Amino acid sequence: MTQQRPVRIERRLSAILAADVSGYSRLMHEDEEATHAKLMTLLASGVEAAIAEHGGRIVKNTGDGFLAEFPSAVEAIRAAMQFQARVRELTTGGPEDRRIAFRVGVNIGDVIVEPHDIFGDGVNIAARLESVAAPGGICISSAAYDQVQGKFRDRFTDLGEQNLKNIGRPVRAYAVVLDDSSRATNSRRAGSIALAPPHLSIVVLPFANLSGDPQQDYFVDGVTESLTTDLSRISGSFVIGRHTAFTYKGKVIDLRQIGRELNVRYVLEGSVQRSGKRLRVNVQLVDAETGAHLWADRFDKPIADLFDMQDEIVSHLANALNAQLTELEAQRSERSTHRGSMDLCFQGKASWNKGWTPEHMAQARAFFEQALCLDPGNIEAMVGIAVVDLVVGTSFFTDQRTAHLVMAEAALGRVLSLAPNHAFAHLAFGGVLMCSFRAAQGVAECERALALDRNLAEAHALIGWAKYFMGRGAETETHVSEAFRLSPRDILSFQWSMMVGFAKLQVSEDAEALGWFRRSIEANRNHPTSHFGLAAALALLGKQKEARAAVNVGLALNPTFTIKRFKSFSVSDNPAFLAGAKRAVKGFHLAGVPEG
Repeated sequence: MTQQRPVRIERRLSAILAADVSGYSRLMHEDEEATHAKLMTLLASGVEAAIAEHGGRIVKNTGDGFLAEFPSAVEAIRAAMQFQARVRELTTGGPEDRRIAFRVGVNIGDVIVEPHDIFGDGVNIAARLESVAAPGGICISSAAYDQVQGKFRDRFTDLGEQNLKNIGRPVRAYAVVLDDSSRATNSRRAGSIALAPPHLSIVVLPFANLSGDPQQDYFVDGVTESLTTDLSRISGSFVIGRHTAFTYKGKVIDLRQIGRELNVRYVLEGSVQRSGKRLRVNVQLVDAETGAHLWADRFDKPIADLFDMQDEIVSHLANALNAQLTELEAQRSERSTHRGSMDLCFQGKASWNKGWTPEHMAQARAFFEQALCLDPGNIEAMVGIAVVDLVVGTSFFTDQRTAHLVMAEAALGRVLSLAPNHAFAHLAFGGVLMCSFRAAQGVAECERALALDRNLAEAHALIGWAKYFMGRGAETETHVSEAFRLSPRDILSFQWSMMVGFAKLQVSEDAEALGWFRRSIEANRNHPTSHFGLAAALALLGKQKEARAAVNVGLALNPTFTIKRFKSFSVSDNPAFLAGAKRAVKGFHLAGVPEG
């Protein structure tokens, strides 16, 4: 008789987050329907997005709370910090005895995994730690503390050994507080020291109306509110909601105090002034810890339709701030003695932003890979590696372009299965499709990215690039111009100008192509393909000496570029595209690009 093998039980090490509503039974007794509706709203508006953003998943709802699982204790605590702040924001203003407040417990443990549940002592300890946390507070076990110690700037409050119900041994517990001022009168459980402000944490203070016309307040407030909403679309950002931000309207308060009260790294303040037929918007980004001014920008142009102008102002500022904040976070991480996964991720993005050269791409990949080693669930690092492969596969750095595109497509497929609403991942996936004989599908992905984030100027540029692949180079400039309208000083502007340059060669407008290639090089002199495009345009216009000089600059940046490698860049079988590519190759020959 054949002996059956025992069924294998799946186990894994996880960070477990358990949360329940303080005083839930009382709240339900007083008003069942209202309490249930409020709880559902808070879960949908504040909790679920924070958990997903930090790589977690809600395992199950428990009636008065929920159980969530994370691959990292750091991300579990960041998620808890984020949704606790959001819940406080959403419940501020109502009667104190009717407010919903979550108590949160976090533990690290080896759990038994079922399709729709997890079990084990690790889960039970997290659930029991809820009772140690104050309403609105977070309590973590020593196992979780050991994983996060040194990864946050401030200390945790040691609550000592806790005897937890149905747990056979005492568990040492630590408390963290999201807002010192609101918790100061709570019991010792709440602790007294907050977590360090999260990455990309910012509050947009109400802009000042300098026009002297109170009727302009609606427009000024509209800019503030829209910018708050659009900055929250930046992946990984933590943006204080507008209702909280507007409590500071008209008040003279030290910006460092605001930073402490809201636990954010950055404060954005600004003003709007309407004078005659012109509108001027000034903004300043301030370090909330030191009060130092980090960056400033100005939007100044003739007044047109105010709603259209509001959208343009917000897009302009959101795109500029995205790049600036990435650089600032990278600089912070360089100074840090304890760099976490997200610190390394920002350094990778900063390397990528420096320019598309083999050296910068290698640096970016190294940072993203280190980030994944620390946190295998870091979505941003996964996207970063995929985008590096996309750039390497499309920038003539290697003869293995197909392999890089295949790796990028596979990685982005995994990312989108985990984070289906990641706008930049859809954008990058669109780029992969466009460079793999699927330009129309690539356009659809870019349109999906724009539906998720209307400020993704790069999506408009890539749609223009797709039109070039489809043999419709005459349309490319229109799409790229829209990208420039949304983000006139974008870090990728060099790439967009280069796209138009090649599109102009496709339609035999060589003089215009020359202007666009020069514009690309002015934006970024370290992009080799732009120099080779410039050489082709110069050569086709009969300026061989200048063309040769451009080739030499391009080869200094990418010594491996050859005509053979360019011709192997097979992305479309459209006759007009192929004819345009032949014109570019003719220009390369005339300019003296190596054959290969």
